[in-house]
Amino acid sequence: MNIGEAATQSGLPAKTIRYYEEIGFIMPHRGANGYRDFSDKDVHVLRFLGRSRSLGFSIDHCRTLLALYQDQGRASADVKRVAQQNLKEIDDKIADLQAMRETLAHLIRECAGDDRPDCPILKDLGNLTG
Repeated sequence: MNIGEAATQSGLPAKTIRYYEEIGFIMPHRGANGYRDFSDKDVHVLRFLGRSRSLGFSIDHCRTLLALYQDQGRASADVKRVAQQNLKEIDDKIADLQAMRETLAHLIRECAGDDRPDCPILKDLGNLTG
């Protein structure tokens, strides 16, 4: 199948599929005309990668997970370790976002929002030391 069909079946944009090919996640067959010819297995791998990325796994984690998925002798402990690391990274991002939200909510509460030029939000944004 061509890249358009692979994109439709995998749910990924063609640009992402080309990138995954470039970094070695998939290696579709090339026809005599030079066009990519994706197999059902390629589409399966693309779906796997799409789902992994939707759960926040990094490209490096996806590479590890894909290798583990393809290794029938894998230990589930290795897969769990990668997933736990990803969960910790997600928790760290959530904590960072919560801190940003708290700071911004505080600044909004402090701003009078009236006709005066004094604005704690701009003052804080202009404070380059902190």
